[in-house]
Amino acid sequence: MTDPAIPPEITDWFAGRDWRVRRHQAEMLAASDAGKHAMLVADTGAGKTLAGFLPTLAAFCPSRIGEGERPQGLHTLYISPLKALAHDVQRNLLTPVEEMGLDLRIETRSGDTPSDRKKRQRAKPPNVLLTTPESLSLLLSFEDSLTLFEGLKRVVVDEIHAFATQKRGDLLALALSRLQAIAPDMQRAALSATVADPEGYRAWIAPWGDIDTVDLVEGEEGAEPEVEILLPEEERVPWGGHAATWSIPQLYERIRKNKTTLVFTNTRFLAEYIFQHLWDANDDNLPIGIHHGSLSKEARRKVETAMARGELRALVCTASLDLGVDWGDIDMVVQMGAPKGSSRLLQRIGRANHRLDQPSRALLVPGNRFEFLEATAAMDAVDEGQRDGEDFRPGGLDVLAQHVMACACAGPFREDELLSEIRSCWPYAMIDAEAFGRVLQFVATGGYALKAYDKFKRITRDSDGVWRLTHPDQAYKHRMNAGIIVDSEMLEVRFRNGRSLGKVEERFAASLRPGDTFQFSGVNLEVEQLKDMELIVRASTKAAMIPSYGGLRLPLTTHLADRVRAMLTDRAGWARFPDDVREWLEVQDWRSHLPGPDNLLVESFPHAKREYTVYYTFVGWNANQSLGMLITKRMEDMGLMPGGFVANDYSLAVWGLKPVEDPRPLLSPDILTEEFIDWVQDSHLLRRAFREVAVIGGLVERQHPGKRKTGRQVTFSTDLIYDVLRKYEPDHVLIEAAWQDARARMTDIGRLGDLLDTAGEKLDHVMLNRVSPLAVPVMVMIGRESVPQGAQDDELLLEAETLAGAAMRVDGLPEGLGD
Repeated sequence: MTDPAIPPEITDWFAGRDWRVRRHQAEMLAASDAGKHAMLVADTGAGKTLAGFLPTLAAFCPSRIGEGERPQGLHTLYISPLKALAHDVQRNLLTPVEEMGLDLRIETRSGDTPSDRKKRQRAKPPNVLLTTPESLSLLLSFEDSLTLFEGLKRVVVDEIHAFATQKRGDLLALALSRLQAIAPDMQRAALSATVADPEGYRAWIAPWGDIDTVDLVEGEEGAEPEVEILLPEEERVPWGGHAATWSIPQLYERIRKNKTTLVFTNTRFLAEYIFQHLWDANDDNLPIGIHHGSLSKEARRKVETAMARGELRALVCTASLDLGVDWGDIDMVVQMGAPKGSSRLLQRIGRANHRLDQPSRALLVPGNRFEFLEATAAMDAVDEGQRDGEDFRPGGLDVLAQHVMACACAGPFREDELLSEIRSCWPYAMIDAEAFGRVLQFVATGGYALKAYDKFKRITRDSDGVWRLTHPDQAYKHRMNAGIIVDSEMLEVRFRNGRSLGKVEERFAASLRPGDTFQFSGVNLEVEQLKDMELIVRASTKAAMIPSYGGLRLPLTTHLADRVRAMLTDRAGWARFPDDVREWLEVQDWRSHLPGPDNLLVESFPHAKREYTVYYTFVGWNANQSLGMLITKRMEDMGLMPGGFVANDYSLAVWGLKPVEDPRPLLSPDILTEEFIDWVQDSHLLRRAFREVAVIGGLVERQHPGKRKTGRQVTFSTDLIYDVLRKYEPDHVLIEAAWQDARARMTDIGRLGDLLDTAGEKLDHVMLNRVSPLAVPVMVMIGRESVPQGAQDDELLLEAETLAGAAMRVDGLPEGLGD
């Protein structure tokens, strides 16, 4: 039966394709007709994007317009986390618009849009504009933004989970609050396939956080995905390693049998490595491509076009293709390594078929035994429909400063009116007048310690209490430099005599303090200083203490970590595991203990003339890396003579010359107030965080007319300012913002705090005479410069077998155990 509220132009178009308007699509239109905002949660392939645009299409249908006038000007904004997704949506929208015969103009706007088109879009806007949070913020900085957006009827935020909990989400929330003030009747719609907390996202999208104004629309259930875990043909899951190169022959056979296979990896390094191995195995010369963020825009577009035409048999990619590019002919999605989260896995699985009524097929390829457990936990979560994600947090003060400047560029404002507008968005709902005043003073003068310098004076308040730009040129400078994404730099590692050893990722270098030792290019090095984007080192006779892992790593979600811990103690559930995984857990259970859902297992044992302690934390690599830094510092202070540490997502192994007989003093909560503060301040973590917030907050300009500052120049500028502020204004608003980033994003201090609380209540310390089975996966990573280090996987396997031999040796096992 046809819903009378849906215009016949739309129902006829659906019928002409042998489709029907799905319930959730009709409900999105009904919510709009009722004057409500809406949050749609629906599986990939459910027609979410079309559902979000249905009210816009309906508004331009002649049957609805009747004798009235066609809507004029900018009617709908579509906000996407990716420029490529906006272009893809434009292509997909043009077809129904043309076939329905609607007089509706659709355009995209991003950093790649030609300047003449940008200018024309402001003077004569399209009816629908597809853009990103950054481009929207820039549009709002123009004086004509009030007339451009005054007739805006609708904003559609796609893939809201991809940025709502991050700084890009802060910027978008502020932009939405400004748009609502300009166009009070504007409706908001948010779309996602993978939110774990729909109520939280309803509050985020709602003006003033009033969730009652936002209808929650849940999509029709689709076909259950078909997910399986690939195991070695001899049913032997590797002990260590992450590259899963053992799977290449089997994976290649799957690719040969399918029309198109999408192979996801968690890092760019692994994408390149797997692509090369697949190419080496490609005896049939199949067209296989690669796609990740480090490739040029032209290379990415070329691959995307080839995929859209069905010209590739396989594509190896990273998170660059997590979101929504609509290729309906993908037979199977492969996840190399552990997925790190059930929502991320669901998102990736949804790339297969991209249709609601056909099951998506996915293959999980674990690199080691813990990754097998994680893959199993993720598969269970997908089967149960359980999702996970990042928690919401207060908005960043650096982002707020950028928004204040954008508002000033658009025109004069009153402090109380702008504060009220800002409080209407969820990330800044709790900001008080004092904090907002500090942000205003920063934008106005740079802060107390910098107010003598004219270059930092961007806005001023007149005698009537109205804030305005100090000079029209400030608007031009703002638009050249505004943005949220600050590129991470690679730092040169060199000796003082100038000899270069290569480059390391800035994130790793920033965590080092003078005197720290690490291994690089097969040499033990001691840090002398980090200066001007160079890490100055000298050769060290001391063993490397800190592992120099490279590459950005996806965080293990708390939800998935909890599932793995629960599996470890569910002995009845082990029956479904491969024999070698089940035996691994059984021998661990016999020789030591197993980590449970609500305790912290710590094991201590001697190995190779060192004393090891392994902490089974399950808090992710980032938090474990931070904990390793803190524990080794405390061990030094306690005279335990630490030698180093190594971390993975599940555990932290620390070694030294003296045994740790009681780990409790190493895990006391004050480690987060004493050692943590010393580490962050003595290393370059806070400097690196400050550089990012200084760029986002507009204190330092990346671009000048005709040229762009190098990373070295930006760092030199921010380091000088940082030193001044640390000395003369340590409570500066950007120092506060940098600390917030250092705690949350760079060190994952929240998860560490929860872990230390657990340690204080339920710590299970086991002393052993040799390495345990559960410790083998982390122990085999000792001395490896990079994870994943695919070229070393064979060495890893040999070393793992040696360790495993000691770990799995048992005496007096009960009859039948280990058979």
